[in-house]
Amino acid sequence: MLLLAPMEGLLDFVLRDILTRVGGVDRCVSEFIRVTGTLLPDKVFFRYLPELRNGGRTLAGTPVRAQLLGSDPASMADNAAALAALGPEGIDLNFGCPARVVNRHGGGASLLREPERLAQVVAAVRRAVPAAMPVSCKMRLGYDDAALAVACAQAMADSGACEIVVHARTKQDGYRPPAYWEQIPAIRAAVRVPVVANGEIWTVEDALRCRAMSGCDALMLGRGMVADPGLALALRAHELGGTPAPLSWSALVPHLLEFWELVCAQLEPRQRAGRLKQWLNLLRRRYPQAQTAYDTVRVLTEQAAVGVALRRIADEADQ
Repeated sequence: MLLLAPMEGLLDFVLRDILTRVGGVDRCVSEFIRVTGTLLPDKVFFRYLPELRNGGRTLAGTPVRAQLLGSDPASMADNAAALAALGPEGIDLNFGCPARVVNRHGGGASLLREPERLAQVVAAVRRAVPAAMPVSCKMRLGYDDAALAVACAQAMADSGACEIVVHARTKQDGYRPPAYWEQIPAIRAAVRVPVVANGEIWTVEDALRCRAMSGCDALMLGRGMVADPGLALALRAHELGGTPAPLSWSALVPHLLEFWELVCAQLEPRQRAGRLKQWLNLLRRRYPQAQTAYDTVRVLTEQAAVGVALRRIADEADQ
């Protein structure tokens, strides 16, 4: 099982669409929808998950689980019920966000200091949505340290979570390497629900080491999949006993053009060029050609100029 991680401001519905077109992903999770005490209108849910208009799936057919972030059990339950009525693949609860503003208001990873409160949120959401709808959770190893990791996972599982994704770092670790995959087996041993490993999986080799150290067959791919859109397919090839074939730059460029078309159609003008540069910035890690492309568009702000530059890049990739 290979899951596509949510990444606020980067891996949203536009990039989900493109990466699932490339293939290899079993399921996606949306960016977190922040719940602050009011019942959100349906338009907010549709803004984060336009896939709700497509049966809860990307255009490539990959199911998308909707993620909520909040700390008040009653409000989370009310919003989960309203969201469930719109037909996502399931509901995911975010207990891993390290953002300062989120944690200052009691959300995200801050709840990892309070397993009892965490359990109340999970239980309330589980009661509020249909019994057949999955309710999963994403956690980090802890806030300052991993002392409560097992207790938090047990609280989630005992309160009705059907799956737990573990980002193998604490809140204080942020996104600094390494990810401590070796701490996941203790969590797996303590719960009876599937555990998914996440964090610092950039290559097929990383994925294999993560599986060996964590004991998890299921993985969640985040920045590694953004930097190398062919990563999930390469892992699939390895699982089938073949030789992983990297996604070439010439094969990726058409997806880059599709991404730009979607960005221009779906996002505000002020966001468009920045989103392209953001993806190219990560692609530089895997593709030398992305450096040249990034340098070309980095100084451009006008949509037409960016489009011309991208078409030139596509023509060069075909040669």
